[in-house]
Amino acid sequence: MLSFFRSLNGFLWGVPVLLLLLGTHLYFTLSLHFIQRKTLTGIRLSVSPDPDTKRNLRLSSPQKRGGFASLATTLAATLGTGNIIGISTAIYLGGPGAVFWCWLTGLLGMATTYAECFLSFSYRRFLPSKKEAGRYVGGPMYVLEDGLHQKGLACFYSFCIVLSSFGVGCTTQSNSIAAAALQLFQIPPAVTGLLAALFTGLVIIGGSASIEDFCVKLVPLMGGLYLFGCLFILISNRSYLPSAFLCIITTAFSPKAAAAGIGGGLLACSLKTAARYGIARGLFTNEAGIGSAGIAAAGSQVTKAKTQALISMTATFWDTVVICAITGLVIITHLLRFPGSASTASTGTLTHAAFLQIPYIGNLLLGICLILFAFATLTGWFYFGQQAFYYLFPKKRPRLYQTLYLAVIFLGAVLSLELVWEISDTLNFLLLIPNLIALYGLRSKITD
Repeated sequence: MLSFFRSLNGFLWGVPVLLLLLGTHLYFTLSLHFIQRKTLTGIRLSVSPDPDTKRNLRLSSPQKRGGFASLATTLAATLGTGNIIGISTAIYLGGPGAVFWCWLTGLLGMATTYAECFLSFSYRRFLPSKKEAGRYVGGPMYVLEDGLHQKGLACFYSFCIVLSSFGVGCTTQSNSIAAAALQLFQIPPAVTGLLAALFTGLVIIGGSASIEDFCVKLVPLMGGLYLFGCLFILISNRSYLPSAFLCIITTAFSPKAAAAGIGGGLLACSLKTAARYGIARGLFTNEAGIGSAGIAAAGSQVTKAKTQALISMTATFWDTVVICAITGLVIITHLLRFPGSASTASTGTLTHAAFLQIPYIGNLLLGICLILFAFATLTGWFYFGQQAFYYLFPKKRPRLYQTLYLAVIFLGAVLSLELVWEISDTLNFLLLIPNLIALYGLRSKITD
């Protein structure tokens, strides 16, 4: 099965699909008149209360949350270990130029995120609830059903979201937590799995409101902690920053392999290779195009689709344009300062080697960041999966999905996950297709 899914993903995620996604990002960038120009407006809106929300009389005060709650939930799901380890892999396989292509993909992907969140917000539904005083639900499944009248495709999309929540959103993240806990504190994976399930259960048992509250507190903390470590390294390597920028740009457009003086040829890659791995990592990291951000956006109590779409768009900005780019600079300045370290590196160790520059606490700091990022993804993807599960089975008790999710967290901590990663990549492709159908089918409804 592992061999089958590897071959299948090699076919599904080939150059044509990557070009399709990049073309989609470019299309919405142009059709929305470079919506990225409103990034600062989106950031300002994300931290400002929506005055119209106060006049929404159908909601009790605990439910009157601004756009930052949905933004934090989206970031919790997308800011995972891929931002730390994934960019390391992209540089190892694609060279320093991969950082530029990853950054560009994130910059253009902001427009796609805006489009899918605009539609999900526009076609959301109000869900009466005695427990939570009523909430909005939405996402590509509701867009497909109510906008395109494709109920079957909506169910298919929801089914794939549920499966993805068990895969890339759950088992892979709990496995990362277990590996970090074993390396840092010698805690057995089974114990880590139980603790991860317990803490996740404490967060999700309170429902959507509890998840949002948790994400609002965790995302700034973990992002700030990681950026603190990155900035310490960049300040230490500040004299190498000009060379790092030059290295990234020159290797991003080099028609032939060029090592740029790093690692004796280890990172020697051409434009084709740099673009391939940089674009792929950018697409996988920010999830722009698969529609998951729209699920969180639809739950916001902001009253205007444009406002929420601008807020949600900043998730891609923070995820890829900022975090991935800074991680790339950290790695490359480290390699320029210590070129010999590249000769002993592997795909996932470049970030770890850079963090060892921080005296005494570098290894611990990175390990804690990995655990926090993975735990955030656990909670964020539970929210996505729960909304999709409710769409498929509106009369089923939510405790059923919660119980399954917590059980899979434990299993993920103790099992080998090569096959799960491959299946998750296949599911991402299956999510991509119906979401793109919705985006292009209803593109005339999207305004900037």
